[in-house]
Amino acid sequence: MKIVISGGSGFIGGVLTKALLSRGHEVFVLSRNPDKVRTGRGVQWDGRSQGVWSEVAASADAVISLAGENVGAGRWTENRKQLLISSRLNSTNALVTAMKSAPSHRRTFVSASAVGYYGLRGDEELTEEAPRGSGFLADLVEKWENAGRAAESLSRLVLPRFGVALAGDGGALQKMMLPFHFGMGGPIGSGRQWLSWIDREDAVRIVEWAIDNQSARGVYNATAPNPVRNRDFARTLGKVMRRPSFMPTPGFVLELVFGQMAREVLLGGQRVIPARLAREGFTFAYPNLEQSLRHALKR
Repeated sequence: MKIVISGGSGFIGGVLTKALLSRGHEVFVLSRNPDKVRTGRGVQWDGRSQGVWSEVAASADAVISLAGENVGAGRWTENRKQLLISSRLNSTNALVTAMKSAPSHRRTFVSASAVGYYGLRGDEELTEEAPRGSGFLADLVEKWENAGRAAESLSRLVLPRFGVALAGDGGALQKMMLPFHFGMGGPIGSGRQWLSWIDREDAVRIVEWAIDNQSARGVYNATAPNPVRNRDFARTLGKVMRRPSFMPTPGFVLELVFGQMAREVLLGGQRVIPARLAREGFTFAYPNLEQSLRHALKR
């Protein structure tokens, strides 16, 4: 199978590329620096414009869109917000435009999304049927999904709403671990906010499942079936790392430093349930947090 990936060298995309190659697929990684692509075949693109890469994408059996700036990398200034939006919309729109050049070609389009769609909803259990929430992230994700939906007539479209992906070599977990190393780990703010997480290996397996399963279509919550409160995450991480986990990080400090990003990402959260994956037969390799953390940290 010929597969094209944007974001194919990233935190999830790099592992996904290796997994697809191990299955014998031909994988093309769209990159601004294709000479630096070490896994898969690098293809030049700028994330906006059409080019030689467009023909590769148009003829692919599966197109996977994972590109987008990290929402938790810093304070959401107006310039930063525009970058978060444009990095997702421009790359998704470019892929859809490329597919339009071969509208009758049969393909699967997996266009990444995020649980931020649901906004801040307290203890409410959120399946794929839950309505959109409010806030910057909800607005961003709705625009992102709508860009992907432009390919519904061109592909079998799958929109996985990813939770926080966990792995020991990067991503959010690596940042979360830092205070624990110094004996200062603990809950963030009240610790009552929900964290909808997923083991990175399961995130990769969901994308593979979406490609393989011809009946898969539409939105799927790509989160583990057991979301946890932040305080329970901290307690479990401390247990796995064998480090203290009782030192809370005051919410007001995070708000002073990170503003709206802290309120929506660090101090807020969603209790997301992967109802469709459960109904349609996907099996999680790491459904429980401690199991996932031991896998991620090799403990």
